[in-house]
Formats: sequence, structure tokens, C-alpha cells
Amino acid sequence: MGGTYKATGINLKSMPLGESDRLLTVLTQEFGLIRVVAPSARKHKSSLGGRSGLFVVNQLLIAEGRSLDKIIQAESIQSYAGLSQDLKKLTASQYLAELALFQALSDQPQEELFCLLVEHLNRLEKLPGAVTLASLAHATFHLLALAGVAPQVQLCCVTQQLLAPDFADPDWRVGFSAVAGGIVSLAELEQLAPRLSTAKFRTGGSTIRPSQADRAQPGMGQVVGRPQSVRESAPSYPPARPSKNKKSAELHLQINATELALLQQLSQPDFIQPDGTLAQPQEHPIEQPLPEQIWLSIERILRHYAQYHLDQPIRSATLIDTCFYPLPQPIPSP
Repeated sequence: MGGTYKATGINLKSMPLGESDRLLTVLTQEFGLIRVVAPSARKHKSSLGGRSGLFVVNQLLIAEGRSLDKIIQAESIQSYAGLSQDLKKLTASQYLAELALFQALSDQPQEELFCLLVEHLNRLEKLPGAVTLASLAHATFHLLALAGVAPQVQLCCVTQQLLAPDFADPDWRVGFSAVAGGIVSLAELEQLAPRLSTAKFRTGGSTIRPSQADRAQPGMGQVVGRPQSVRESAPSYPPARPSKNKKSAELHLQINATELALLQQLSQPDFIQPDGTLAQPQEHPIEQPLPEQIWLSIERILRHYAQYHLDQPIRSATLIDTCFYPLPQPIPSP
């Protein structure tokens, strides 16, 4: 005891401790997730006051303690001040922080996760506010890929046949199943019907059906540091494990051609250009700008998928609903 160590980390959680301290949860490159005390950080003019803020990246000198380690010195590298100035961007960044916390490990290096999160927070801060939801979906897909559970969106999870969106048919749909691990043909989705109840509801452009089907765990490629293209492999199907945090009605749905085309592009590292436009696939160009409702639907699809496979509720998702879902229009007076 009594030794010191250095680490580079980003603050993901903060809470008051004692009269003037803060307890920080920090994702570090060198040691993964750590919990450290920022002494006197809540005092006026404290040198650690600003450095203990959410999403601040610091170079830390830390002293080991009996129960909790303590920050001796902190030098800020980046603070993402722009995120706190935009409620929608701040909410999206908190959402990504939750996803990072779900998969972060302690007592071992987490450089890939650290670099990926920092890269996407940097993009989220700099991109136009109009593409905040698109940026959130892009980052969510990459974080799921790093965790090894990104949805399979190119091939049918059951038949392994390529599924391409058909924009010529406005009624064209394809299945999406969190249980199966991604997209499935409608014919295969119907095969799951005996394990589904008949109730259904809609999320954006997607029809969601309840399921008690077995849980699947798709194997995916890794995203290292800066986001890279994600490769897909066939999912395996272990026995079902119940989850108290998921609603079965959100696991099986139908998505339209635009939703599938967007999901198929999310693995690309530069899907969203610096000016906020989307990189267009040559074979299936997407009309821009897209209505926000489309991205709300994509976020919902990935949200329910992530909560199912990570077995955790994304608490910031309720704020997404508050920030982005349009308010009901008042009925005009006669």
C-alpha cells in the first residue's frame, strides 16, 4: 500500500463523497475501469473541480489507498465542453457512456474501448446537431461490435443468404430479431411465430412482435481504436437465459428498406461525413436529408437489441425519448 501509479482516463460517472470530495468512475487505457476519489473537488477554486467533470479526459497520478485510491494530480487533455452546451448531444453522450460501462473491465487494459469511446464523443461534439441521432446510432453499433455482439445486418441469421433492401416496393419489409442476432427473412420470421404471441405494436416504421424464443449471441469482428468496418459471422444459439430487463415485445420486428440500408452502413468507419451528410452506398443510395423519425426508429432497434444482449437497461434512453420524440400537436380550436 502507499504506492502511486499513472493512468490516462475519461470520467464516466461522478458522485459526491463526504463533505467536499467526489467519487469518480474512470475508464482508463492502462487499468480499465477504476473508482477513485477526487479530494476537495467540490470546494470553490479546487484544482480538481473542472477536472472531475463528466467526460473530461485526464492524465492522472493516483495514490493507492486501503479501500479507495485517491487522485494526487490531474492534467486535463480534453473536456468536450460542446457536449454540455447541447442537451441532445449530452443525452447521447451519456447513452454511450452507459454502453461503455456495461462492457468495461477492471484491472486490465481497455485501450480499444477507451479510444473508440473518445473517438465517437469527439465526432458527436463536432458534428452538426441535426445528425446527433445518426451519430448515436453509428457509435452504438461500433460499441456493440467491440463487445462482440453487433447485429448481423447483411445476411439472414438463419439461412445466411444476402438480404438487400428493395426500394422499388414501398411495402417491402425484412425481419429483425434480437434473439436470432440480427436480420432474418420474413419467411424465417414466420417460422418463429409459434414462439411469439399475437400482440404487436409499432416503433417508428417498425412493427414489433413479442417473443419467448431462445437467446442468441452473434459473433462479430472487432473495432480497434478508430472505428473500422465490422465483419459479420453466423450467430450461435445457446440455451435461453431469462432477462428481467427486457420486454419480449421488443425483440422481433419488421423493418423497411431504408432502415435496413442504414443498418447495413453503420459498420463503416466514415459513414457520417464532417458536414453531417451520409456516405452513400453505390448500390443503394439513400435520399437525404432523412427525417428524424427514421433515426428514432434505428435508435429504438439498436436500443432493444443492446439491452437484450448486454442484459442491462439503458437508463439514458428515457431521456432520448424526451429530447427527440416530437410533442403531440395541439388540436386547433374550431
